[in-house]
Amino acid sequence: MRLWTLHPKYLDPKGLAALWREALLAQSVLRRQTKGYTRHPQLVRFRETKTPVRCVAEYLRVINEEGKRRGYKFDSRKIARGGQVKSIVATNGQLQFEWAHLLGKLRQRNPKWIKELKSVQSVDPHPLFKIIPGGVEEWEKISGAAPIGSMSRGIEGTSMK
Repeated sequence: MRLWTLHPKYLDPKGLAALWREALLAQSVLRRQTKGYTRHPQLVRFRETKTPVRCVAEYLRVINEEGKRRGYKFDSRKIARGGQVKSIVATNGQLQFEWAHLLGKLRQRNPKWIKELKSVQSVDPHPLFKIIPGGVEEWEKISGAAPIGSMSRGIEGTSMK
């Protein structure tokens, strides 16, 4: 399960569809509708909010909007009742880590999509997140990911801000 801090607009078609499914799974976990993934580290930041189900619903709404923009037909009826929620704090180190992680995935899965991202100067977060200074989040599993030295670099040397 990967619930990206970065905006879903950066995900290739396969990645966006996977995020939709994984966020729906996260919603089921937070609603206690499934027994699996209950301790998944990606859920920590949602669980730490006062309204985890509403927060994941708002997270899903943004994914759904990106899907609509691309002409996809995600079933928005699957999104739990949302509403006004507070932003979830995330670190710029986490955003940088995820950018490097995404680029690594795309190099293997969809090198053509990277060309779409070449103009990115600064990576936007998912609108649910408020970015503050800091390193990679403690709950993040780093094994097998991009080397730490590449975290602050984007595509072909584009700096993260």
